[in-house]
Amino acid sequence: MDVPKDQITALLDHELYNSAQILGSFLVSSATVSLETSPQLKAENQILLGDALFREREFRRAIHTYKQALHYYKIIPKQSSTTSRSSLSNRSSSPNSFNISAINENEVKFKIASCHATLNETRAALVEMEGIPSKARTLQMSLLMAKLYRSSRHTRLAISCYKECLRHCPFVIEAIIALAELGVAAKDVISLFSQVSNRSGRAPLDHTDSTRWLQRYVEAQCCIASNDYKGGLELFGELLQRFPNNVHILLEIARAEAIIGKNDEAIMNFEKVRSIDPYVVTYMDEYAMLLKTKGDFSKLNKLVHDLLSIDPTRPEIFVALSVLWEKKDEIGALSYAEKSIRIDERHIPGYIMKGTLLLSLKRPEAAVIAFRGAQELRADLRSYQGLVHSYLAFSKIKEALHAAREAMKAMPQSAKALKLVGDVHASNSGGREKAKKFYESALRLEPGYLGAALALAELHVIEGRNGDAVSLLERYLKDWADDSLHVKLAQVFAATNMLQEALSHYQAALREWIQMHLKKMKKTRLRIPMETKKRLIFYKSKAKEDLAMDRARIPAIRAFKLHRTENQGGSVELICLMVYAMKRRSASIWQMTKQAKRGKGEWLHHYFRTVHADDNERYKNARVCRQSAINTGRVGMTVKKALRCKRLETFG
Repeated sequence: MDVPKDQITALLDHELYNSAQILGSFLVSSATVSLETSPQLKAENQILLGDALFREREFRRAIHTYKQALHYYKIIPKQSSTTSRSSLSNRSSSPNSFNISAINENEVKFKIASCHATLNETRAALVEMEGIPSKARTLQMSLLMAKLYRSSRHTRLAISCYKECLRHCPFVIEAIIALAELGVAAKDVISLFSQVSNRSGRAPLDHTDSTRWLQRYVEAQCCIASNDYKGGLELFGELLQRFPNNVHILLEIARAEAIIGKNDEAIMNFEKVRSIDPYVVTYMDEYAMLLKTKGDFSKLNKLVHDLLSIDPTRPEIFVALSVLWEKKDEIGALSYAEKSIRIDERHIPGYIMKGTLLLSLKRPEAAVIAFRGAQELRADLRSYQGLVHSYLAFSKIKEALHAAREAMKAMPQSAKALKLVGDVHASNSGGREKAKKFYESALRLEPGYLGAALALAELHVIEGRNGDAVSLLERYLKDWADDSLHVKLAQVFAATNMLQEALSHYQAALREWIQMHLKKMKKTRLRIPMETKKRLIFYKSKAKEDLAMDRARIPAIRAFKLHRTENQGGSVELICLMVYAMKRRSASIWQMTKQAKRGKGEWLHHYFRTVHADDNERYKNARVCRQSAINTGRVGMTVKKALRCKRLETFG
C-alpha cells in the first residue's frame, strides 16, 4: 500500500489532525486501494479520514465520509461482517477513538450523530441514534441520546436515557443536574446509584461517608430545580464546608442568590470565583447582570473584556455584551442577546436578557415570547416576573394574574412571588384590597423585604391613608439606609402638603445617593495623577467660593470635564455644583439634567429638571418636567410646589 494506515493512526494519536486528514485523502484516493476488491478496507480508510475531519471540525465533510464508510460496510460479505462485529465487542464508542482495526456500524452511526448534534441538527442526529440497539449503547451514546431527546422536548425519553447514564456511572454530574431540572425527585436519583450496571465492571456505589456528599449534591440540585432556594443554599453551604473554594459549588450558590435577589452575596461569591480561577466563563453573564443592577460599569467593562479574551464563542459572552451595550444601544444589545440564543438554544440568561430589552423597547408581545422560552427551560422567579410585567404592559390583566399565580404555586415560600400577585391586583382599582393582603403576607413571610413595603406604602397613599404609609416607611427607615425610602416618604409628605418634611427627605435621599456614588468612585479617584488631582481640587474649591456669583459656572464646568475625562463619568457632587452655579442659565441646566439621568435614576433626573421652575422663561418646561415625573410615578404630584418654595437653598 502506498500510504500506511498506521501512520495516519499515529498522527491522530498525536492530535495532528490537519496532517492526518491530508494524508487520509491520499489514502482513500490511492490507485492501489481503488483496485482492491475488499470493501471492508475501503470502509476502514473512510473512517480514518472521517475521524480526522471530525477533529478538524469539518463536520459536513465528516458526515459524508462516514456515510461512504457505511455504504462500503453494507456490501461486505455476511461472514466478514459477523467477524468484524465479534472482534469489536469491547471497543470504545467515542468519536475521538481513532485506533480502528475493523468496523463497528454502531460506532460510525454515533459519530455521524455527534456531527449532526454539533451542527444543531437534532432530528437528523436522533435518526442516527435510534438506529443503534438499546443494548449496544455505551455511556456516551446514552448521554448524547438523552440530550437530543431533551432538546426535542421528549421529556420522558430524556429522563429514561439520563437514568441509564447513572446506571452506567453514578458520577455523571450533568445527568444528575438534568434529572433535577426535569423534575425527578432526589430519592429516585439516589436510588439509581445502587443499580450500577455490571457491564461497567464496578461494584455498586456504597453509602458510606466518603460518598454521602454526592447524595447531598443531588438533594441540593433538586431543591434549586424545585425553587426551594433556601434548602438548596443550605445544602450547598454544607458541601462548601467539605470542599472549600470549590468553584462549581460557589458558582451554583452565586447563581441561586442572584435569582432570589441576594445581589450583594451573589456578587461576593462571583468575585471569589474569579479570584480562584479568573478564566471561568460559566454563569459570568449572571454576574454581568448583577454588576449592571448595582451600577458598577467599570467592573462590568473589565469583565466583558476578560471574557472576550478567554473564549469569544460562548453564549455567556454575548449575554454579557448585551448587558454592557444596553445603556448605549438597546437594538445592538438585543442582537447580542439573540446571538447567544442562536449559539445555545437552552441558554436561559439569553432569553431573560432578550425579554428585558424587548420590554424596554415597548414590545411587550415579543417580550412575552422570550420570557416564556426561559420559563419552559427552567421556571424561576425572573421568568415569572418578566411575564407578569410584559402582560401588564399591554393590559392583559387575566394573563398576568395567571402567570403570577403560577409563580406563587411554584414558590409558595417566596415573598417575591406573593408580591407579584399583589402587583397584578394593584394594577386595577377593584383589586387594591386583595393587593394589600398579598403585600402584607409577603412582609410576614420576609419582614425585611423592602420592595413589598414600598408597594404597600404606595397603596396606602393611593387610598388616602397617608398616615399609615408614613408609619410603615419610618419603621423601615430605622433599619434601612436607602434613598428609595426617603424618596417615597418625600412623595407622601408632598401629597399631604407637608412641604418642609418632603424637602428634608428629598435632601436626605440625595445625600444617601451621593455618599454611595462617592464610595464607588473612591478607587477610581485614587488612580488620578497627582497633577490632575490638584487641578480638580482647585477648580472645585474655586467654584464653591464663587457659588453666589455667576462666575462659578466656568470653574465648575472645568472640574466636571476634567473629572469625566479621568473617570469615564461625571461626579454627582459636581453635577449638583453645576446645577446651582448655572441656576440662571436654563439651557445649561437642561444639559446637566441629561447627565443626571444617565445612570443616576429617574427621580434624580426629574429632581434636577424641576429647577427650571425657578426661571420664569422656562416655566412651560417645568410643567412638562412635572407631568413627566407624575407619569413615571417616581415623584409626587406636588413636588414642584416643594421645590418652588424659597426654602430650597442647597442640596443638603
